[in-house]
Amino acid sequence: MAKGKTFKRPEALRDCPTHYCPGCTHGVIHRLVAEVIDELGVRGRTVGIAPVGCAVLAYNYFNCDFQEAAHGRAPAMATGIKRVRPDLMVFTYQGDGDLASIGMGEIVHAANRGEKFTTIFVNNAIYGMTGGQMAPTTMPGQRTSTSPFGRDAAQVGMPIRVAELLASLQTPAYIARQTVIKPKYIARARKAIHKAFSYQLANRCFSLVEIVSTCPTNWGMTPLDAVEWTEKTLLAYYPPGEIKTPEAAEER
Repeated sequence: MAKGKTFKRPEALRDCPTHYCPGCTHGVIHRLVAEVIDELGVRGRTVGIAPVGCAVLAYNYFNCDFQEAAHGRAPAMATGIKRVRPDLMVFTYQGDGDLASIGMGEIVHAANRGEKFTTIFVNNAIYGMTGGQMAPTTMPGQRTSTSPFGRDAAQVGMPIRVAELLASLQTPAYIARQTVIKPKYIARARKAIHKAFSYQLANRCFSLVEIVSTCPTNWGMTPLDAVEWTEKTLLAYYPPGEIKTPEAAEER
């Protein structure tokens, strides 16, 4: 009896080598997004937006239309595309250095306006592509290239919980946080991404899924140590779960 494939590359992903570092979870997140696009049958009308950062080359991996945005401006570009072509499935793919720093104004106001696009927000607590600088999400005491003695909360404040910040807005939205560091978490992350895209497909609300990720290279750790540190330290401060749903907001 011939054996069929039970696991294959999603049609929404291209067959090409990766430029991501060993132990980086961007590839896992890419796959989950691609699986959801395939499952919803929207690849032909999906537009992704890549910002500046490690995901600057995301258009090399996704087999759908893609645009390149200036640093932090992906939500502004997504707003324009979605308003002109509301029939499209539009998503931004942004890191914490991009979204939570230079792009904070864009994401806050897009969420507050209830723009009907989806954001995949990758939080690895550091600037990745540009050399490992301290990000708005860097943990207290965490060493980076610009905080060699560790983040001093008394000087620069505590890390920003973006998901909770956006969830505090009155506008209905779907806001969730998950991680993909271990298999037991991946199914939950996929479910959250599927719900976020489904809300957009129904023209329901703005949606954002934060994915707590690893950056072994800039953290100066092995991939296994990075997973352990993420689970022990990052998830304690950035707990996974659904933080806001449109149903809850509409009941107020």
